[in-house]
Amino acid sequence: MDGSAAPPADVLLVEDTPSLSLVYRGFLTAEGIGCDLVETGADAIAALGRAHYRLVLLDLKLPDMDGFDVLRRVDAVELGTAVVVITAHGSVNAAVDAMKLGAIDFIMKPFAKERLLTTVRNALDRTRLQETVDTLTDTFGRKRFHAFVGQSLPMQAVYRTIESVARSRASVFITGESGTGKEICAEAIHKAGARAGGPFVPLNCGAIPKDLIESELFGHVKGAFSGATADRDGAAQMADGGTLFLDEIGEMDINLQVKLLRFLQTGKVQKVGSSELVGVNVRVIAATNRDPLADVEAGRFREDLYYRLHVVPVHLPPLRDRDGDVLEIAQTFLATYAAEEGKAFKRFSPEAEEALLRHPWPGNVRELLNVVRNIVVLHDGEEVTEAMIPSLQRPQAAAGRNGTAAAAGMLRHRPVAADQPRPGGDLPVVAVGRPLIAIEREVIETTIEMCGGSIPKAARVLDISPSTIYRKKESWV
Repeated sequence: MDGSAAPPADVLLVEDTPSLSLVYRGFLTAEGIGCDLVETGADAIAALGRAHYRLVLLDLKLPDMDGFDVLRRVDAVELGTAVVVITAHGSVNAAVDAMKLGAIDFIMKPFAKERLLTTVRNALDRTRLQETVDTLTDTFGRKRFHAFVGQSLPMQAVYRTIESVARSRASVFITGESGTGKEICAEAIHKAGARAGGPFVPLNCGAIPKDLIESELFGHVKGAFSGATADRDGAAQMADGGTLFLDEIGEMDINLQVKLLRFLQTGKVQKVGSSELVGVNVRVIAATNRDPLADVEAGRFREDLYYRLHVVPVHLPPLRDRDGDVLEIAQTFLATYAAEEGKAFKRFSPEAEEALLRHPWPGNVRELLNVVRNIVVLHDGEEVTEAMIPSLQRPQAAAGRNGTAAAAGMLRHRPVAADQPRPGGDLPVVAVGRPLIAIEREVIETTIEMCGGSIPKAARVLDISPSTIYRKKESWV
């Protein structure tokens, strides 16, 4: 004995003649193929219940039961195990019957060493190939992944990246155009990792005024500034034990970036107005819809902070590069929104599907969801027709590729379908050169009118909160 470990057992040999089974196993182990031995059908069934074998070499003549009973057991419980039957010379009919029950090949006694090895190698290769196909089917063709919808090739790559990075502790930097789902990606990484039981705290660095972002991130103590009436934890402390998601980090002031870098290096938070350092345990995920390296080169983003955050990059593809995901997403959320609104919609007409596929979706998934919700709020019926879809116009080139002009296609609508009330006619054509506040007011008021005076419905169409509309209406008085 050389003391080397035996190869893992991929093969279960069911043979009631000990001298033969030892010879067969010797042939296999000499080729690096692990093999376990049993002599009865009952022992074979028990062994299959304890371990997974890629191949069963099955003698049809066993002392306690017919080999067909074992074969039926393997087939019935769908073990994913190949079976090659061993039968005596002259029992070809039995071998054929065995193959009808699921056996992939047979060997007739007596057989030579090379016949055995060739059959076993072919069977194992076939089983391994099927395992690979099954794995790809399970993971590569996923239509849903956490809150993502879509099974295109680019998204399958994103799903696999998320699963890989979720298990690590490294910082993740997500890039992608506006509306591609960067926060959904960050939350998926959080939920798929070891910190899933901890908090997920998002902070949009572009939506908070410059003079408040430090307080929102690190917190403040009472009296630190005007309006600081009590101590308050920031997002970093609230995310302790979980994940801190810094969205649109490219908008962060360059001076605050220094403090963020120090936090990442030390793992300690210093509240505004305090000299105390408090340790926190967070995983940081950052995201931007801009080119981070271009920001570094332009001096808008610190190079040392970029390399601190950009450990594992994840890029989200724009919707126009996601093949047929447009229809998958549209159909999924048509059902969701129809249920929320109590509408009867079930599908899109072929013409409506063609219209959705033709549009380049500069606002990405967010724009598509707005369009679907608009359809559901303003119309009803089992089928969405092309006439129900708001006119989808391409944005001006100056608007860029980050989706900032996504709302452009929402400002001009086709007339409401003939069977729907048309209290205000078509939405207005926005004229260039008018004050923004006047355009905003006209769009909001016309949308409210088309929604039958319902501010909550208008808010859903415009993708803003009803309170925002109420505040704006008060300011117009």
